[in-house]
Amino acid sequence: MEFFKTDRTYDFMGKAKLFMAISALLVLGSWALLALKGLNFGIDFAGGTIVQVRYDKPVDIATIRKALKKSELFKEASVTYFGSDQEIIIRLKTSTKNLGKDIGDEVRQVLKGTGNFEVRRVDMVGPKVGGELREKGIKATIIALVAILLYVSFRFEWRFALASVLALVHDASIAMGAISLFNIPVNLDILAAILTLLGYSLNDTIIVFDRIREGIVENLKLNDLNQVINDSITKTLSRTTLTSLTTFFVVFTLYLFGGEIIRGFSFTLLVGIIVGTYSSIFIAAPMLRLLGFDLAEYRKKLAEKRKREQEKERMRAMYEQGVV
Repeated sequence: MEFFKTDRTYDFMGKAKLFMAISALLVLGSWALLALKGLNFGIDFAGGTIVQVRYDKPVDIATIRKALKKSELFKEASVTYFGSDQEIIIRLKTSTKNLGKDIGDEVRQVLKGTGNFEVRRVDMVGPKVGGELREKGIKATIIALVAILLYVSFRFEWRFALASVLALVHDASIAMGAISLFNIPVNLDILAAILTLLGYSLNDTIIVFDRIREGIVENLKLNDLNQVINDSITKTLSRTTLTSLTTFFVVFTLYLFGGEIIRGFSFTLLVGIIVGTYSSIFIAAPMLRLLGFDLAEYRKKLAEKRKREQEKERMRAMYEQGVV
């Protein structure tokens, strides 16, 4: 299936400055949000307790809040609906002295008289454990970026690697900005979504870079880098669009019908798919021009590499024939 005509080449590089300016504004805006508003760390990273309570009929959340305020333990608790008006989530920050209490029993006692209900889940994480998880999450992300940089450098060239990592920083920054803007609780599932979108975006970028490298080798008479990039992106455009739309609709279905538990995860992936597809087309490839990629120099390196490989093959053949 072809969404775009392959008999013409789209001028992506002609609009590169415009898209780079838009991306710069989005990234700077995301960084400003993260600096001023910050992230809403969930219990996995900040520590605390989540209690999920389900009633047998719709319940007034104001009544629940009023009942909780009668207890010193739940005075600072936040209460929200969880998927329906029969189910609620109670979030509170627990200190070390409270970790020994049976929070489920406390909730049953405090909410006695508000209706028939059951405590379906109690999740508790201490502040020290939350801090350790947050630190390990940051380390995991940094290690992933460094590993990507090394891999792409080995497979292509250092400018390709740097361009791909800058595109990933662009994607992660905008995704984190969206998480901050919509006040999505940041837990381990959000970290998993961020790492997933890095892999998804890198896959798209590698496919575009692979096509650019093939274009450099196939069109030896073409000495304009902009034209090579335009031609390469055009040839991968239908594949990128089909892959992104298919993935988007699957994740969008999860967002709509997957329930409250995975809503943050699916929201992050939705943003990541959109931004990752955009960056692989409009950001990663134009970065090569900004980083000073030279067609003649790269072709010379490829020619030298092929010459060394041919020499190795010749020496191996001579060895096998007993000449050496």
